[in-house]
Amino acid sequence: MKLQDLEVIVTAPPAPGWGGRYWILVKLTTDTGIVGWGECYAASVGPQAMRAVIEDVFARHMQGENPENIELMYRRAYSSGFTQRPDLTVMGAFSGLEIACWDILGKDRDRPVYALIGGRMNERVRGYTYLYPLPHHDMTAFWTSPEMAAESALDCVARGYTAIKFDPAGPYTMRGGHMPAMTDISQSVAFCKAIRAAVGDKADLLFGTHGQFTTAGAIRLGNAIAPYSPLWYEEPIPPDSPEEMAKVAHATTIPVATGERLATKYDFARLLKAGSAAILQMNLGRVGGLLEAKKIASMAEVNHVQIAPHLYCGPVVGAANIQLSTCTPNFLILESIEQWQGFHTEILKKPIQWENGYVIPPTEPGLGVELNEEVALANPYTGDALHLEMSDTPHYVNN
Repeated sequence: MKLQDLEVIVTAPPAPGWGGRYWILVKLTTDTGIVGWGECYAASVGPQAMRAVIEDVFARHMQGENPENIELMYRRAYSSGFTQRPDLTVMGAFSGLEIACWDILGKDRDRPVYALIGGRMNERVRGYTYLYPLPHHDMTAFWTSPEMAAESALDCVARGYTAIKFDPAGPYTMRGGHMPAMTDISQSVAFCKAIRAAVGDKADLLFGTHGQFTTAGAIRLGNAIAPYSPLWYEEPIPPDSPEEMAKVAHATTIPVATGERLATKYDFARLLKAGSAAILQMNLGRVGGLLEAKKIASMAEVNHVQIAPHLYCGPVVGAANIQLSTCTPNFLILESIEQWQGFHTEILKKPIQWENGYVIPPTEPGLGVELNEEVALANPYTGDALHLEMSDTPHYVNN
């Protein structure tokens, strides 16, 4: 069996667009006619440029190869251009293609992917979601309203969720870490207080940031919200310094979670060596794929660190996350976009199975999901913005 054909589909979820502006889906077909689906999360270049990168990675390192030879193809891509270092764009391209290889292998052997990389460890997989506006909420006001957030959190608990995430801590820009304004700290405390009062001990609070603070600023904010006992403090400083992240981790009682912007086991090895985090949040569409994520999970296991796979993209990465979570002993919790409703449901031929706050791992071969290609093609992305973008605007404490 050889990898033969590649098709790249860039699809745009309709408004409100939960999961990002677009999803980069890859379809691999073997010379035996087996189709595998993958998804790339790399978003450092525009989708058309990324399409060219994916096609180059496939043609250069994978086409004509047996899809079993994951390690060989990984080493080719990792070493491409005489590099042998984490490259977000190349690894993002390879990640989606690698996920598709596992989908092919599972279908060829008539087994779920988790059965090929360790077997079923977890009978069900705990999930969480960001807080999103309820139908009667004002879409603009919601993001700065502790009261609306608390109402949304209560709705999540009523639907079975045992953990919810929110990120009220102020702006994040390309200018790097800043010291949080006192108003930002006060708002973060207000959110934690209102949500904790609403859900009590029925749900964990996952406090999200996006690397927007200095080390000192992150410690200051962490100490302010610590009385509400969040389960984690997500990426409190930019991801480029594990040593500084470790200072935050050692100065707060809140477990630090990080990793969505990192690629390969080498980036995560630096985190673990520095003692930077208690929870690793690899994104399988960027980190190097399923096998690389499984290795990172094993590295974390021996360091008594848990994993919580990241998701802010489409349902193929979500399906890969479920496969990894099912076979991993140090799994903590899985990110979802609500319950993969709306466009996520439309683009999947069969919905992901939920049961009282947990995902039930699929028993179908491969990733356990099949994409509705017609729906994906009917919603092309035609813009020029990136999947996610940072603002150039400086952070002003009075704005």
